[in-house]
Amino acid sequence: MTETSAMAAGPRETDAADEAAAQRSNAIQAFAFGDPEGVLDRRELLQHVECWHNGRWYHPPVSTDGLARAFDIAPHHASAIRLKVNLLAKHFRPSRWLDRANFRKFALDFLVMGHAYLERRDNMIRQPLRLVHSLARYTRRGVEEGRYFFVPGWRQEHEFAPGSVFQLNQEHVGQEIYGVPEYMSALQSGFLNEAATLFRRRYYLNGSHAGFVFYLNEETVTNEDADAIRKALKESKGVGNFKNLFLHAPKGKKDGVQIIPISEVAAKDEFLGIKSTTRDDMLAAHRTPPQLIGVIPQNAALGPVDKASEIFHLNEIEPLQARFIELNDWLGYEAVAFDPYKGPVVAVAAAA
Repeated sequence: MTETSAMAAGPRETDAADEAAAQRSNAIQAFAFGDPEGVLDRRELLQHVECWHNGRWYHPPVSTDGLARAFDIAPHHASAIRLKVNLLAKHFRPSRWLDRANFRKFALDFLVMGHAYLERRDNMIRQPLRLVHSLARYTRRGVEEGRYFFVPGWRQEHEFAPGSVFQLNQEHVGQEIYGVPEYMSALQSGFLNEAATLFRRRYYLNGSHAGFVFYLNEETVTNEDADAIRKALKESKGVGNFKNLFLHAPKGKKDGVQIIPISEVAAKDEFLGIKSTTRDDMLAAHRTPPQLIGVIPQNAALGPVDKASEIFHLNEIEPLQARFIELNDWLGYEAVAFDPYKGPVVAVAAAA
């Protein structure tokens, strides 16, 4: 409404319009957030079906940089992977083509990224001399069969000799170019575990866990008494903190002196519940017995460690060993071999 039209409308119409606008501004407004969305929306799900390429190499369906950063999101996630790598390296039998250090890196990449790479370096007569690990975070499969590239950054690329790179993939129902790690379904639990830890850490850093309001509404307490209480509270900080405070108020009223906590985090969040639930999710995704990574039982015993180690090696480590032996078929030599499992050594005192 312009100034001329407002003058022509008269004061009554102007007041009515202002009143209606005020009522609209004071009215209760309600809105709803959108439905919960997962990390993998429709667009990202399609990436598991087809990998985008730039004409030379394919890009992985899952960000390798993201998987590398997510490796340390929670102790049980990284510890379960490290346990498998250590057990594989413990039983690995080094060969003239593949040493223990390159095998450890190869196994770690396979378990974290879902795909791993070894470069075959030949001698002068084109026979395999040694196998060198190539970091899966930057290794890309070429569009043409047998071509691989190492791309650590923008405009930084190195092409391997054609047919010189072995790729081991963790199979996935929607992917045939790259592999997808087995623990993808537990990443959300890992992020929740990390968020709960960071929230509690920030809570302690800002000091809210120790704050309170000293509410004094007692008529028998004079100003001099209040100053003495204030001085005693100040002196309770620092080196001599956590001192007890004695307050004597004869004929005082009930609730005349109150200690009101600013916030009580134990009653506001489910920190222990979140940590336990997300830990169980991650261990289930890795299929790792909790007693093998130092989980302390809370309600029931976890069973003997030696029996859990034996079953874990039988059901998890040996199938992984079979995957790594696939390298021998590609190379034509026995570059990978493993020693048989040996149970824990139990010392028995000889009878006198």
